[in-house]
Amino acid sequence: MNITTVDLDIAKSVFHLFVITKTGRFIKKKQLKRNQVLAYMAKLEHSIIVMQACGGANYWARKFITLGHQVKLIAPQYVKAFVKGNKNDYNDAEGIAEGIAEASQRPNMRFVPIVEQQDIQNLHRQRELIKKSRTALLNQVRGLLAEYGVIINKGVFALHSDLPGILEDADNELTVLSRDLFNELYKDLLVIEKRFKECEKHIKVMNKENDTCQRLLGVLGIGPIIASATYAKGGDGKNFVNGRHFSAWLGLVPGQHSTGGKPVLLGISKRGNSYLRTLYIHGARSVLKSSATKSDRFSLWAQALLARRGHNKACVAIANKLARVAWVIVAKGEIYRPAV
Repeated sequence: MNITTVDLDIAKSVFHLFVITKTGRFIKKKQLKRNQVLAYMAKLEHSIIVMQACGGANYWARKFITLGHQVKLIAPQYVKAFVKGNKNDYNDAEGIAEGIAEASQRPNMRFVPIVEQQDIQNLHRQRELIKKSRTALLNQVRGLLAEYGVIINKGVFALHSDLPGILEDADNELTVLSRDLFNELYKDLLVIEKRFKECEKHIKVMNKENDTCQRLLGVLGIGPIIASATYAKGGDGKNFVNGRHFSAWLGLVPGQHSTGGKPVLLGISKRGNSYLRTLYIHGARSVLKSSATKSDRFSLWAQALLARRGHNKACVAIANKLARVAWVIVAKGEIYRPAV
């Protein structure tokens, strides 16, 4: 009886393994410690290993591929419904394994691509964390200053320009201790700003060394951040059937609630990658703003869309088009040629 599928429920320390035959019948289950997984998989005949796309899945996928196995990653929402009974490790593992077994054998199942661009993703996530820390620090400084009757405008530039003068102003209500505390917060802001600029510098260097990112930079509204994030998340684009599939993965296509043969389209689905979707919408805003002074075909279409549907819907529609154009450039090796 040939082993065809191995379902692995990964965790931090304890792993649960289920072996399934071609007919979908469980023939073996085993609990493994983390340091036993690779040794066990090395002795196993070449099989299809299916896992949830969760933390650490990409690492294990790369290790199993080097051992000669075929690896598939499934989104957790497709297998969570199979978990039944009270919550414990075994019930979770068994339910997830049943879900993986059922989902992996469906011909139309959508699998998650195995990410190879870990360093770029790591850099983007650190950049987002630094940006959130900077925003939190800005809000804290503005809020604390308001308690002393000192009001400054929003934004990093306003804080850089106003705070040094506020600390030196002897006529405001700041105490000696509060001036020292605000000075320490300002020093923290300078450190965060330095780290943020270093992240953006690394991203620009990565763009220069990557041909795909260089081609993406030619698209309207796509800068170094969007180009490197697109390559990090989408890879070579071969995991997507077409540009609409890629934009649907970003959550930029309308959701449906159709019944009785009557199609009902809702707002965008907002499924998939929220970070990349946000970047594309920000890029679309800049495209829409600059299209007011241009007369090319794309700009005229954007302005007509703005007049017909409003600003927000126009931004989403432009982001959808940019995502489809980006997929063509990544997957087919094309160069952006704007329509005249």
